[in-house]
Amino acid sequence: MWQYYYAGESHLVVELGSTIDLSINSDVHALAGALVALQPRGLREVVPSYRSLMISYDPLVITAPELRAICQGLMKSKAICRPHQREVLEIPVRYGGELGPDLDQVAEETSLTVEEVVAMHVRRAYAVYMIGFLPGFPYLGGLDPRLSLPRLKVPRTKVPAGSVAIAELQTGVYPLSSPGGWRIIGRTPLRFFNIAESPPSLLRPGQWVRFRSVSGDEYAEIADLVKANRFRPRVVLMDAEHA
Repeated sequence: MWQYYYAGESHLVVELGSTIDLSINSDVHALAGALVALQPRGLREVVPSYRSLMISYDPLVITAPELRAICQGLMKSKAICRPHQREVLEIPVRYGGELGPDLDQVAEETSLTVEEVVAMHVRRAYAVYMIGFLPGFPYLGGLDPRLSLPRLKVPRTKVPAGSVAIAELQTGVYPLSSPGGWRIIGRTPLRFFNIAESPPSLLRPGQWVRFRSVSGDEYAEIADLVKANRFRPRVVLMDAEHA
């Protein structure tokens, strides 16, 4: 049962579930897409999260009860549907060493080899549940449970931009240099947030990503192309059931 909450006089929150779950998150993005496609009068913005959708609207044009009725109508009419295919963006990563200072510790604490940790991390496609914490920071769900570890007891005061990290059942990429407590296992040369770009965030909620392990030479080559604004990540379409 969906729940509706008011967030001030110009925001309505639709809560689609009570847990962090891929199926619920997929419904959040499906509702967001249906609203954007419908473009009801007064709609300003939709902001998806793990299990809820915040709808920003103009209260002088449309009311919260009217928006609620629209959401219920979309659900009943089955206008909310999940895509049969997913866009999967490939993220090159250099694992371990100075760029992944926690990789050895992750392997030790999970009773795996470093090679097994990397293989498990690149094997899966990850859903972009939401963007938050920092501009462009993607919360990526679907980490192999065998890699699940708690955050560091003492967070780092500075994590370099591009750091690829894991925490519990999620993985993510630090788009900017900042403090952080996730386990850093590698780094990507890609820019995950660039204010000069439109949109500034590399990823968007509802998208999917897959990591690819690269050598030091390939990492340096891609980094040079990124600096010259000549690199575009590879995007492939995958059947939803195989992503």
